[in-house]
Parts: sequence; structure tokens; C-alpha cells
Amino acid sequence: MFRDLEPEALDQLCRYAKPTLLKRGATIFAQDDPGDSLYAVISGTVKISVSSPDGRNAILNLIGPGELFGEMAVLDGQSRSADATANANCEILVIDRRDFLPFVRSQPTLAMKFIELLCARVRGTSEQAARIILQDLPGRLASTLLRLTEKRKPDPESRPIAITQQEISEMVGMTRESINKQLRAWAARRWVRLEHGSIVVLNESALQEFAEAGARERQLRHLPLTVLFDVGAYKERPPASARPDR
Repeated sequence: MFRDLEPEALDQLCRYAKPTLLKRGATIFAQDDPGDSLYAVISGTVKISVSSPDGRNAILNLIGPGELFGEMAVLDGQSRSADATANANCEILVIDRRDFLPFVRSQPTLAMKFIELLCARVRGTSEQAARIILQDLPGRLASTLLRLTEKRKPDPESRPIAITQQEISEMVGMTRESINKQLRAWAARRWVRLEHGSIVVLNESALQEFAEAGARERQLRHLPLTVLFDVGAYKERPPASARPDR
């Protein structure tokens, strides 16, 4: 994000950034808090999540080293749309909104980078919604593992996905029991390897085929078809609402 800045501008930004160490489970901000700071992860992982009044949780994103979070509320001045929690012991940088906004206004290239970041966030949210609507439960799990693996590819040391089965269940909308059953089935096929607190994807192509098949089957189950059988054969007819009146 900041690598294209001129050295003087980068030095100025570094003066604004305040290093902060966090223990696992520490709250960074809560939903509806004021958006008064931008954050960058140096090490560890930050969980972005929302919760319902009855205690259910949904994980929207896991932010790793080199990634930013909290940019939306900083840029539009609205309250936080989700909770941010240290998912492991973390080191983060904190930049105050009062320092950051004048700085980004003076850096058109950086402003464009943030537009691209926001577009990527919207695209990711759209893809997540599509998975929930179009894929069956195992397909959603396969897609999520592939997405988490893709995020870690630039770092050869981070092949295992450091995530618990409970956290995966909160990302894909499945029970922990269903997650465990499916992962054990895939481990038996040597598609994944289960480790303590992490998962290693061993066969990405198999999971990709599984994810695509899950989407196709979900779509087929929801097609509004009328099937007529005639001497052992069948043909598809459009629903009554689509046929011309007689």
C-alpha cells in the first residue's frame, strides 16, 4: 500500500504511526465505535467479526501481516461496522484519523490505492454473499480454505492456515460438528492435513473441483423446472408464469 510513496512522505507517515502490542483476544474496536484510527498489522492476525443479540458470531475477514483494516470508518467518518479483535498475539501500527486524512489528501497516488482497497473489500463481500447463496455447505468450506491458502502464498513459511474449526464455522455458517466431519473426510482422502490449531491444504485442485461442484448442485436444486415424463423420456418446460396464455 505505502511502497510507492516518496521517501519523505513515507518518513512523515511513519512519524504518525504508533506501534502497539496486543495479546490474543484483546479488543481493538467494537461495532459502532467512532472511526478515529487506521490500523496496519505487522505480525499476528486480526479478526473482523459481527455478532447477533443471541450470541451468534460471524467472521467477515482475517487480517494478516502487511494488511490494513479500519479504513472505511476513517475515510467516511461513520462508526465502525464490525468488531476487530486480536486473533493472536499481535503487533499493529495505529494512525490517528486527524493525521491521516490531511496526509492522504496530499498524496493522490495513495488515495487511488485506498480506492482500490475499498473496491477489493466490496468485491470480497460480494463473493462471500455469492458463496452463501450459491454453494452448498461443503462447497463453502472448500472455497474458504482455498481463499485462506491463497492469502498465504506470498509467504513460504505460512503454509499451514492458523485457524480453529470454531473460527471456520463462523466464517462459512456451518456448525463446528459439520466442519469437523467434513475436514476428517477430506483428511482421509489426503486433501488436507489437520494440525493442532491449523489446517494444511494438500490438494488444491480437488478442493477447487469440490467447490465448483457444490455451486452447480445448489443452483440445479433451485431451478424452477417442470419435468414431464413421456415414455421414459423427459423434457423441461418453463414455469407457468413464463408460458403464454392460451
